[in-house]
Amino acid sequence: MAKLNESEREGLRQDVRELCRQFPNSYWRELDIKREYPIEFVEALTKSGYLSVLIPEEYGGKGYGMTEATIILEEINRSGGHAAGCHAQMYTMGALLKHGSEAQKQQYLPGIADGSIRFQAFSVTEEDAGSNTTAIQTFAEKTADGYVVNGHKNWTSRVLQSDLLMLLARTTPLEEVGEKRTDGLSLFLVDLRDVRDKQPETFVVEPVRTMFNYATNQVWYKDMKIPEASLIGEEGKGFRYVLDGMNAERTLLAAEAIGDGYFFIDKATGYANERVVFDRKIGTNQGVQFPISRAYASLKAADLMRYEAARKFDEGERSGEEANLAKFLASEASWQAANVCLDTFGGYGFVDEYDVERKFRETRMYQVAPVSNNMILAYLGQNVLKLPRSY
Repeated sequence: MAKLNESEREGLRQDVRELCRQFPNSYWRELDIKREYPIEFVEALTKSGYLSVLIPEEYGGKGYGMTEATIILEEINRSGGHAAGCHAQMYTMGALLKHGSEAQKQQYLPGIADGSIRFQAFSVTEEDAGSNTTAIQTFAEKTADGYVVNGHKNWTSRVLQSDLLMLLARTTPLEEVGEKRTDGLSLFLVDLRDVRDKQPETFVVEPVRTMFNYATNQVWYKDMKIPEASLIGEEGKGFRYVLDGMNAERTLLAAEAIGDGYFFIDKATGYANERVVFDRKIGTNQGVQFPISRAYASLKAADLMRYEAARKFDEGERSGEEANLAKFLASEASWQAANVCLDTFGGYGFVDEYDVERKFRETRMYQVAPVSNNMILAYLGQNVLKLPRSY
């Protein structure tokens, strides 16, 4: 792994910031209105190599660490953008790198790194299972030459923009796995180009419109055939492989929330220094100034936890507590900053041209996904504080 020093990380930050200036708030505002995918932005990120930072250099990537990846996503969101259009390529990379076969890596990683292969989709969640991943019912039945997949998933995002799909499915029915409910789940890397070309009727996608611009979908697998080579790692151990990527995902999305938080603080302080009411700038009033300062303090604390989670991940240490804390604290801090910013702008905060209301809708997601903050509290209670299991 190519570890950057602080000066090099600052250079990376400035480079990403400069790229993001080419895609101002007006770009994201227009996409939000039309609910369109940020194709040009993702292509620019790919061309610059920023989406390949976690891919080792031997496969054509930059070979950076988690810390550098979080800086990139933070700057995207701080600029007024929304990294949801591309972040999956980073957090799905861990399972492929750690548990994928050398043949899978050789076949796909160079193309992902140079942008000729798009890897943005992760299909796990189901309507009746929700956060209880072990209860998913999508099933991959073993055949002589591979698997046949049947099932229904929701929240399978960016699948229409992806060439590859990471899929979690049962290969052993839940009632047959015994007490360890996490057994019998397998992880697959599905080449959607092949599916769309040879068996398009087996893969049905229905876009879902949400409260902000998020390219998510429901999908149905209908006797979809995939080769045995699609299996990542060992059959029945997929849940553990997914868990390996969760710390990365939570750390990365914490960085996005922190970027949002800084966006709101920047917006609020700028407006408070300009807006004049009753013959003085509104930032003079402690009722405006103190809430902004308090939100900033919360954000800086979350930022420190983000860096600690990333450091531990990069050094191969256990980072479950830190990753969950970073995601929890960052999502809470970004929401606090969002509300403070909206209060500072008053009625103008609800007008789309100021971009506050758009980012307000976007940042609310981080308290719910990729994991509910209540589930994080349950994790901390049970696994860190050693309290009785609550669910």
